[in-house]
Amino acid sequence: MSFFSEFKEFAVKGNVIDLAVGVIIGGAFGKIVDSIVGDLIMPIVSKLFGGLDFSNYYVGLAGQAAGLPLAEAKKAGAVFAYGNFITVALNFAILAFIIFLMIKQINRLKKDEPAAPPAPPAEDIVLLREIRDALKK
Repeated sequence: MSFFSEFKEFAVKGNVIDLAVGVIIGGAFGKIVDSIVGDLIMPIVSKLFGGLDFSNYYVGLAGQAAGLPLAEAKKAGAVFAYGNFITVALNFAILAFIIFLMIKQINRLKKDEPAAPPAPPAEDIVLLREIRDALKK
């Protein structure tokens, strides 16, 4: 079997295609969550904390003047941008929570398969039971 035909066989298996579709949809869903966090949630959180913008929280590591916007501070040297980390961590927490709710809902909609009937006892067990019952008489 040639390398190309092996790759083709691997690539068209159902699981690989399902995974690819899941990754693409997940990427698009991540952008939606980023927008929800950046455009809807973070402004509310910022308002609650007195109009602070978390994305501009940083510690200058190269002697940058305090109060510069993050982009300008990065141009001046290395920065420890912990505000951006807070935003990304919040994005992750919200995304994980939404996925949890979706999986929970999907599992609720799944129909429970009836339990498989127990396997019949082995022939030797049946014979032993017959012998036992015959001896009891």
